[in-house]
Amino acid sequence: MAAEAPTMRRTPLYEKHAELGAKMVPFAGYEMPIQYEGIVAEHRAVRGQAGLFDLSHMGEFFLKGRGAGATLDRLVSSDIAGLAVGQARYGLLTNERGTIVDDVIVYRISEVEYMVVVNAANIAKDRAHVLARLAEDVAFDDRSYGTALVAIQGPRAVEILASQSDADVQALASFGVTQARVAGARATVARTGYTGEDGFEIFVTSADAAKVWDALLAAGRAAGVKPIGLGARDTLRLEARFSLYGNDIDETIDPIEAGLAWTCKLDKDFTGRDVIAAKKAEGPKRKLAGLVVQGGVARHGHEVTQNGDVVGHVTSGTYGPTVEKNIALAYVPTPLSKLGTVLAVRIRGKDVPATVVKTPFYRRPE
Repeated sequence: MAAEAPTMRRTPLYEKHAELGAKMVPFAGYEMPIQYEGIVAEHRAVRGQAGLFDLSHMGEFFLKGRGAGATLDRLVSSDIAGLAVGQARYGLLTNERGTIVDDVIVYRISEVEYMVVVNAANIAKDRAHVLARLAEDVAFDDRSYGTALVAIQGPRAVEILASQSDADVQALASFGVTQARVAGARATVARTGYTGEDGFEIFVTSADAAKVWDALLAAGRAAGVKPIGLGARDTLRLEARFSLYGNDIDETIDPIEAGLAWTCKLDKDFTGRDVIAAKKAEGPKRKLAGLVVQGGVARHGHEVTQNGDVVGHVTSGTYGPTVEKNIALAYVPTPLSKLGTVLAVRIRGKDVPATVVKTPFYRRPE
C-alpha cells in the first residue's frame, strides 16, 4: 500500500489567492502563490509602486521574562542586548560548530518580551534549538500557526498603510516596531522587509488576516498595488543580495564565507562565537560572490567554472528585472571572488561567461 503524500498546510489567505487566480506551488510545507499576473510585472510593481505579500508561513517565537534579552543575546549573533523597546535587528542563530542554523529577525516588543521571526522550513528545528538553550526564567511560546504575516513593500507602501492604520507609520524608523490597529485589527507593525524597498511587515492573528489583506489591496488600488507571489519575492531579494536559507546559507556554511560577518558581534559571547572569530581571523577559503552572467540564466546547483575546471557552485540565480541582467550568487575560492574576475557558469553543458561584480546588484534610490 503506497504511503499517502503529506498534507500541505494552507495559510489563512489561501482562498484570497485562489480568488485572485494565483498559481499555487508547494513551499516549506505550504501551498503558496508563486505568481498572479507574472513575476516580472509583480517585481516591477514593488520597485515602482507597492506589492502585497502573504508571508503567513513564516514562524513566530515569543520569549518573555527578565532573562529573555540575555538569552537571545547568547543565541543570536547580532547585538540583541543593545535593542531598545520598539527596535528590531537581523541576526543568525548559530551552532557550536560556528555554522548557520537559521537567519532571523528579533523584535523587542516590550521591556521583557521579544518576538523572533524564523524561516518556515526551519520552525521545528529552530524551536528545538532554542528550547535546548533556554534559561529557566524565560517563557517560550511558539505562535507560528496562529499568527499571520502580511507585508506591504515599495515606495508607496507607507501611504497605503497609513490610510489603514492608527499608528504614525511614516515616523516609524527602519527596523522599528510598534503596536497598532490595521483595518481595525490589532497588529504588530514593523518597518522591515525582504525586497530592498521601503515597506512594512504586519503581524495579526490568523482570524484577522483576510480583513487586513482586503483592506490594503483596496486602499492601494489607485496607487497600483499588486499581490506578489514567491517568484517575484525571490527576484526582488536576490537583486538586493539578501540570503535565502536553504540556498545561500545552511548548516554547512559559516557567516564569514557567506558575507554575513557584519551580523556577528564578536565582542560578546554567543553560540559558536569562538569558532566564527577564528574563521574570520584565518580568512575564509571560499566566498559567496555576486555574478553577472552573459547569455544565460544561472540556477541553484549550476557549476561555476574557470578554464573548463569546476571551481564552485551557484546558490541563487535569476534574471533581475530592475537591473536587466542575469544575476547570481555563487561560492567560489576566495582568490576568485575578486571583483572583475572572469568565470563561467555551466548551463545545459555549455560554459557561459560570467563576471564577479559588487553586490547588492540593486540599491534603492535615496
